[in-house]
Amino acid sequence: MPADVTRLIQFRTESAAWLSSQGIDQWSKPFPAEHILTSIKAGEVFLIKPSSSSDACATITLDRDADNRLWTDEEQSEPALYVHKLSVDRAFSGIGLGARILEWAGDQAAQQGAKWLRLDAWTTNPRLHTYYLKQGFRHIRTSPDPAVVSGWAAQRLALRSNGHGLRRDYK
Repeated sequence: MPADVTRLIQFRTESAAWLSSQGIDQWSKPFPAEHILTSIKAGEVFLIKPSSSSDACATITLDRDADNRLWTDEEQSEPALYVHKLSVDRAFSGIGLGARILEWAGDQAAQQGAKWLRLDAWTTNPRLHTYYLKQGFRHIRTSPDPAVVSGWAAQRLALRSNGHGLRRDYK
């Protein structure tokens, strides 16, 4: 919903502040609200809530938008969903919620006929790269272009799963 833009910006702002405290410049530039609103209207943004009456504790954007600077034409010809803007409220960190969201995302990708669940991560955040590798992603390449700040590209097979515990109505 368009009313969720404020919460989505808050996720990014809070994550950027925490990352900065860790010496990482990821998400240090504000993200345009219009871009977020476009993703919401396209049905690509999902808010995860502990209960239907709770505030969102995490968010993920799932779309088919492959960055041409990261993925080859051949790779783009394969059906895939792309993970963007995955963020978990710090109060819910360390409990495996991110892993469950990625499992849900892989299930969504498989249900939509995708072969791959893909993502790109901040090039200078090796802890994030390690996290994604532990979640079963395989590093494909890192863009040498300094203008591509989120240039660490990875993928894993899109697999059906019902063990994530997340419901589709958390959209």
